[in-house]
Amino acid sequence: MSQDEPLGREREVRREGPRAFAWGTLPVACALVTALNALYILLVTIGNVTDYDTNFTFVQHVLAMDTTNFGAPPGTELHPRVMWRAITAPWAQTAVYVVIIAWEWLTAIVLIAATAMWFRAWRHRRYLLARRASTVGLLMIVLLFFGGFIVIGGEWFQMWRSEAWNGIDAAFRNTMLALAGLVLLHLPSPDWAPPDPAGDRREAIR
Repeated sequence: MSQDEPLGREREVRREGPRAFAWGTLPVACALVTALNALYILLVTIGNVTDYDTNFTFVQHVLAMDTTNFGAPPGTELHPRVMWRAITAPWAQTAVYVVIIAWEWLTAIVLIAATAMWFRAWRHRRYLLARRASTVGLLMIVLLFFGGFIVIGGEWFQMWRSEAWNGIDAAFRNTMLALAGLVLLHLPSPDWAPPDPAGDRREAIR
């Protein structure tokens, strides 16, 4: 076997890989998951703005804790030891809802920008910036749905007691989808390695 044969085989694999298997690489999977999360949170945000009253009603009931009674009529059989946590002031409820929408808009912008970074990264096979931006955006989703809806809404405002206004299942689903993307982003893989300039120069000379 000649010394040139391994180098020739390496060049052949490198040449055929992008054509045959580009869509099966980890960077492509991460880019796709990032793009889908960006589209999802963008649609959620648009829905909260265009259907303001419906979604605001949900926030009002969660904050007022008026259905935390396992299906009893609203405002009845409420637990007196936790009702001091309720927020009933209309201005405060509006402020919370506006903060949620603003956070969703910011999350959508970050993930859209991260998706664009993936397209730019493929050209030079340098993915660090795209991975970091995607991580920030997905963590923002986790903070919103896990921290905001499950931890604060579910436990502090006792949303788990409500049968009429309970968003824990949806929040858990959104959290897990974002966490799945975070796991993909941080899996070890040779695909993350930047190109070797010395190797490219050797190949160009040959």
